[in-house]
Amino acid sequence: MRAISNPVGDASRRRGIGLGATAAIAGLAALQAAACESPTSVATVAVAANFREAAEEIGTAFGAATGHGVRFSFGSTGQLFVQIAQGAPFDAFLAADRARAAKAVREGYAVAGSRFTYATGRIVLYSVGDSLVTGPETLTHGAFNRLAIAEPASAPYGAAAVETLRALDVLDEVEDRIVRGMNVAQAHQFVRSGNADLGFVALSLAAAHANGSRWLVPANLHSPIEQDAVLLKRGEGNPAARAFLDFLKHPDTEAILRKHSYGVGG
Repeated sequence: MRAISNPVGDASRRRGIGLGATAAIAGLAALQAAACESPTSVATVAVAANFREAAEEIGTAFGAATGHGVRFSFGSTGQLFVQIAQGAPFDAFLAADRARAAKAVREGYAVAGSRFTYATGRIVLYSVGDSLVTGPETLTHGAFNRLAIAEPASAPYGAAAVETLRALDVLDEVEDRIVRGMNVAQAHQFVRSGNADLGFVALSLAAAHANGSRWLVPANLHSPIEQDAVLLKRGEGNPAARAFLDFLKHPDTEAILRKHSYGVGG
């Protein structure tokens, strides 16, 4: 069974992957055995927008390995949390930070003890112009009119961008040129479409393009971007939801994470 697309209608691309690594055979066998012990089911998973491409590929591999299905709904971490609090029918939550997954447990929306870090992310200053971004000096000496970031109140990658601007002591200088996307995927789209000359986006998004110029922001300029997953109360009895979270720790999933420029979670 393949991953099922978000019912609100965003088109997505899926790529199948092989499950041939010798070291992964035991884990794969366990996943397949678990699938045989319980009826095939579908998990509905709320996923931070930055993780879209990786999630789609993981979903395809998950379906091939277990027979279960997974349906994704993408958005900013803050927006997804609000939806969860309002009763949205999600079985699991893949946040772009640790705080909101922990808050979901604390406020009774998620299963205690189910939270773990599934990936770590980085941000880059990115432009489609091949020579515009040369480093942090681009923010003070570069010729640009608009700088895109994700909304920092709801998107952890946007919060990291603001922390970086403060650390570089340039926030006041560029603030009137900042345009905010609802999430980091929209900020990335602003740059790709030319609505912004450059932007702080997830490395995973910029890495998908061979063209352009970019500066990888040193990790010490902002808080770590540790992305946590959690099983929601609605998914507690759903075997597909539990199996999907287990699959996020599978060796084949680690390979997909690295392919999409994420670090492996702890």
